[in-house]
Amino acid sequence: MNYRWTNAPKASAKTTQNLQQQLGINPTLCGLLAQRDIHDFDAAKVFFRPNLSSLHDPFLMKDMDKAVERIEKAIKNEERILIYGDYDVDGTTAVSLVHSFLKNHYPHLDTYIPDRYKEGYGVSTAGIDYAADNDISLIIALDCGIKAIDKVEYASSKGIDFIIGDHHLPGDKIPEAVAVLDPKREDCNYPFDELSGCGVGFKLVQALCKKWELPDSEWTCLLDLLAISIGADIVPINGENRVLAFYGLKLINEQPRPGIALLKDLAGKKDITMTITDVVFLLGPRINAAGRISHGHLAVELLTGEDPAVIEELSKTINDHNNERKELDGSITQSALKMIQDLDETDRYSTVVFEKDWHKGVIGIVASRLIENYYRPTVVFTESKGVLAGSARSVKGFDVYNALDSCSDILEQFGGHMYAAGMTLPVDKFQEFKDKFEEVVKSTIKPEQRTPEIEIDATVTFPELTDKFYNVLKQFAPFGPANMQPTFRTDNLSDTGFSKPVGGDGTHLRVVLKDPSSGISFTGIGFGMADKLPLLQSGKPISIAYHIEENHFNGKVTLQIRLKDIKLTEEL
Repeated sequence: MNYRWTNAPKASAKTTQNLQQQLGINPTLCGLLAQRDIHDFDAAKVFFRPNLSSLHDPFLMKDMDKAVERIEKAIKNEERILIYGDYDVDGTTAVSLVHSFLKNHYPHLDTYIPDRYKEGYGVSTAGIDYAADNDISLIIALDCGIKAIDKVEYASSKGIDFIIGDHHLPGDKIPEAVAVLDPKREDCNYPFDELSGCGVGFKLVQALCKKWELPDSEWTCLLDLLAISIGADIVPINGENRVLAFYGLKLINEQPRPGIALLKDLAGKKDITMTITDVVFLLGPRINAAGRISHGHLAVELLTGEDPAVIEELSKTINDHNNERKELDGSITQSALKMIQDLDETDRYSTVVFEKDWHKGVIGIVASRLIENYYRPTVVFTESKGVLAGSARSVKGFDVYNALDSCSDILEQFGGHMYAAGMTLPVDKFQEFKDKFEEVVKSTIKPEQRTPEIEIDATVTFPELTDKFYNVLKQFAPFGPANMQPTFRTDNLSDTGFSKPVGGDGTHLRVVLKDPSSGISFTGIGFGMADKLPLLQSGKPISIAYHIEENHFNGKVTLQIRLKDIKLTEEL
């Protein structure tokens, strides 16, 4: 795929110089700090040394006092409490976190994850009926509920109260629950509004601990669950999330709960330090697979379980579901790619494909896979309950939600945000929608949005890439939105002649590149980049976009480059 390279905004020379004087580190690293709004020694200290003491008082969140008061009332009156959450990673970790805490202090608890296919996203009538049938009078809804106005009203008619703990944007009206915890409420003055759904549940636990004067160890032991939600839900890793992810990863790597330890083992990471990237691509999909293939409650049972035999069996079941999910999304992706070729639709502005037998649980993943091949807004449909169910994904800068809104007269319903959305469509309206969506995308997408972008954070030379440089750089982790792993650019390199295709199918590229001016060489790997070998063999100076990482081999640690793209320097 052809990429366009752009440069991240540069910090002012004065800011970089001031940081260099105060910190005594490489000016490139100072520029990276300034890009993250770190402009002095004190801010750098907070960034490089995350501290749990910097977490905000949970009672700063709107309605937190009401939530704590209602839970205390339920405990005093021995009411049954239902902890309810969405079926994705954020929802299941949120339920697991709150349940793990409360079960140590109160016995009359139950958990509920809605069935992805029978009930759908969010608070369901079936879930409320379950509560009524089981004499439950308080529901704590996590990672959902901020728009469940009718459902909260329905629960109230059955004598059931709601505490909502959500992180999604509210609508024009707030549900009439006992308490609505959501840092994105306009009337909420909580200092950080990018918590995950599990993060809101964590703040509720933190508030209970503060009110009950419990030691911090009551909530620090839950940070492994929170780190998984932060990574999997792709929330910004700055502010509180950076602190929580830092300590949560530490717990995952040093003392994970039994269910997480088993998932690490199945992912081949038993004794290997995991990063947020590993959480996103190894742990998150396995937890998600429970809800995609079977039922999300399996994930809660695994993450809260204590019986070794039971959780071992659960971990194997969930891992099998993940393998099935991978086979499904792989086969469906290939089918969809063939469909695009057969219909001669490779040059369209959008991708819209449909097959009635595609598995509903993986069409969102398939949409993302298709964008890796055809970089454009994509919608994948399957048939479910007599209608077409679709999942949309977008490209950088293009608002797919607005595009769907322009097609709302055809759709039955839709929801989502700028880069991802879901919808339903009458079966006989597929071609009409496909044509209309293509028309909308073609008329609104900008030319530059049709080519994937690599944003360069800094241009460096090979002599700069020392162990000292990398030892500071790795302290920028954990990486994620708002603190992405820096992408570097180096120009005028030459191939040493040792670069070659590698991998079982020869699609990857191992490179050995040299900076002629200094004589310094670096080894690197480019996954899926074997087609770039002719550029290296051209004899012309080349430029690379890449990450820096450590390579561990035979007990020896060296720096290597992870390629993102290769271009001829003369073309830039």
